Amino acid sequence: MLAVFDKSVAKSPEALHSPHSGPVLALKDGVLVHHFSSTHPGSVTVNLGSDGLISYSLNKQNPLLPRLFAVVDDIFCLFQGHIENVALLKQQYGLNKTANEVVIVIEAYRTLRDRGPYPADQVVRDIQGKFAFILYDSASKAAFIAADADGSVPFFWGTDSEGHLVLSDDDEIVKKGCGKSFAPFPKGCFFTSSKGLRSFEHPLNEVKPVPRVDSSGQVCGATFTVDAESKREAVGMPRVGSAANWSSNY
Repeated sequence: MLAVFDKSVAKSPEALHSPHSGPVLALKDGVLVHHFSSTHPGSVTVNLGSDGLISYSLNKQNPLLPRLFAVVDDIFCLFQGHIENVALLKQQYGLNKTANEVVIVIEAYRTLRDRGPYPADQVVRDIQGKFAFILYDSASKAAFIAADADGSVPFFWGTDSEGHLVLSDDDEIVKKGCGKSFAPFPKGCFFTSSKGLRSFEHPLNEVKPVPRVDSSGQVCGATFTVDAESKREAVGMPRVGSAANWSSNY
């Protein structure tokens, strides 16, 4: 799977940028998506206009960690892996028996956005299993991205020279779009357009970058770890029942 978001939708963490990457451009002239298509036969690409693009392919997928894609009410979601507590989440979100993992993630996000009964970290923490997902809400122009606490699904992110965010389960694709400005997506973390990167395992702690250095000694993006010494202020969710959109709170 592949997603590229314009920096106006998802601003890449500055720590991902490596001064040794050079002028690598992920969105210009469709070079990256063409490369993805050539290396992943049968891929499908959704053009999000100036906001970016999403591509996916079922080629060479791990049968234990399948890829799924769905669109519901202008919410696009790529999901890879499997959820163990599917039945419980279907009941929690009022979904029918045919709903699969990607539909559950979309409904969890929509509930968070529109009604906000739980903080975002709890919404992701409630999803038990092996997973990584990329969600884009075209109505609010917001991205919501997460990976499980064990890093069970290969998942990488990076930034091109213009600050656009690139995500994929294929590290070679991210390298192609970002040069040395890439890293594995942090385990047990989620990223949103409004709040950036946070840990859902340790929601009250800040996440800090640690520079990665390759075999030649050059900085190659950054890994992000929970800073046990720092504490973020707990922010309560607005009262449920209002017609307000909670998107700025996740």
